[in-house]
Amino acid sequence: MGTVVMNASVSVDGFIAADNDDPSPLCEWLVSGDVPLDDGGVLKVSQASYDHIRAYWDRVGVTIAGRHVFDITDGWDGTPPGGIDHVVVVTHRPPPEDWDLEAPFHFVGSIQAAVTKAQELAGDRVVEFAAGDVGGQALAAGLVDEVRMDVAPVVLGFGKRYFGSVDGLHLLEGPDVVVQGDRVLHLRYRVRR
Repeated sequence: MGTVVMNASVSVDGFIAADNDDPSPLCEWLVSGDVPLDDGGVLKVSQASYDHIRAYWDRVGVTIAGRHVFDITDGWDGTPPGGIDHVVVVTHRPPPEDWDLEAPFHFVGSIQAAVTKAQELAGDRVVEFAAGDVGGQALAAGLVDEVRMDVAPVVLGFGKRYFGSVDGLHLLEGPDVVVQGDRVLHLRYRVRR
């Protein structure tokens, strides 16, 4: 089975978006460099960020997100983001009525079911949890192997927390990777078992 990773851009005070779901101040690093990160050339980062992020993105097979993220992105119009093969959506609601059931999206009712389905689909590739409530629930359930943060030099002061509503103690190792890019610090921590 592949590694289960929780990942997102985050402010220095621990938020992944404002209360209105706007993450834009945290994503400045994704357009502040000169090295294209995506095929469309929209995302341009520093060479250090490219080397770190591209290698990771190329290993991700499945992303797990909550229904809220699915809804605010309009389900990425049925195409998984960033070249990922599949998206598993944790929800207690059915897909939207007009949803293309052939799209590589899978709707499940629990965090555990999401990990099981994602690992089945990903094989030995990485399973990525979106940070926030769903990722925090996975961390609390002991299902996350690694935490990756792209720390932006922003203090939001309030908003959506990286770890969601996690209220217990969870120890991490390291960090075992620290990469300084332009307007971002990339960190990777292993979850202590």
